[in-house]
Amino acid sequence: MAIKITDECINCGACEPECPNNAIYEGGVEWAMADGTTVKGAFSLMDGTSVDAGQRIAPIAADTYYITANKCTECQGFHEEPQCASVCPVDCCVHDDQYNETVEELLAKKDLLHA
Repeated sequence: MAIKITDECINCGACEPECPNNAIYEGGVEWAMADGTTVKGAFSLMDGTSVDAGQRIAPIAADTYYITANKCTECQGFHEEPQCASVCPVDCCVHDDQYNETVEELLAKKDLLHA
C-alpha cells in the first residue's frame, strides 16, 4: 500500500525531506514523475494515464502536504519503515487502502523510479 497524509496534517513539513522517492509535496504544488527520480520519457501512472516524466501534474491537495501514490514505495528498499510516518509529529501518515501493493510490487516500483 502507498502512504497518504490525512487531514490532521499540521503542515510542519518534516516528512518531505525524508522521502527517498520525492513522493511528498507541499499542498498546492504540482508534481512530476521526474522529480527526485531517474524516470525519463513516457510513463504510465497507476490509473493507466500516460504522461511525460517531466510533465507537471495537478496537486492532490491544496492546503496540506500530500503523497502521490505513483511514487510512494513505503520506503521499501531504502528503510525498514516509511520514513514519513516515523517523523510525523501527529501520526497523519497512514496506509492508503486505495492502493494495495505487495512488497515485491513496491520494490519493482522503486527499481523503476531509480534505474
